[in-house]
Amino acid sequence: MIRTSALRETPTLTGKSVRLVPLGPEHTDAYFAAGLDEEVRRLTGSHGHLTYERAREWCESRSGRTDRLDLAIIAPGDGRYLGELSIYAVSPENETAGYRIALSAIQFTGQGLGKEATQLVLEYAFEHIGLHRVWLYVYAFNMRAIAVYRSCGFYVEGRLRDSLLWEGRRHDALLMAVLRGGFRGR
Repeated sequence: MIRTSALRETPTLTGKSVRLVPLGPEHTDAYFAAGLDEEVRRLTGSHGHLTYERAREWCESRSGRTDRLDLAIIAPGDGRYLGELSIYAVSPENETAGYRIALSAIQFTGQGLGKEATQLVLEYAFEHIGLHRVWLYVYAFNMRAIAVYRSCGFYVEGRLRDSLLWEGRRHDALLMAVLRGGFRGR
């Protein structure tokens, strides 16, 4: 059985290159700015532009949630916002949850930040929440993310054909998942 109370604890998780802290109102400006980055929007399949008001409402509403975990990815040295991630769609009965991560700018890719953040949150998900399975969707063109997920123990379980229409082209999404016993941590 999972510990849903671990979702309410809003942990701070610290690695060598990233700190994961509860997403809150203080992240609104950076969260909003990340939504304006065209490449970030393409990688996440976000067609619409987020308004500042919606970004503020989202960031302000995260601390009150007890059914999911929303964390900001922060640089440990200077506190710079690097992105955000979530454990969501938690199914206590099945000991499963969804996962998503978005770095706030392409300049942060290729440095191992997403991998370290993923490893930190998966360790928390398996060891503290007690999940058995964590799943995600990733677009098939996002080879860098797929490589990171594989390195953390995720396997492709399925393909959602033509699930994204972006600039006149259709793209598949992959369903990937990692089981507690297959997780490759730090």
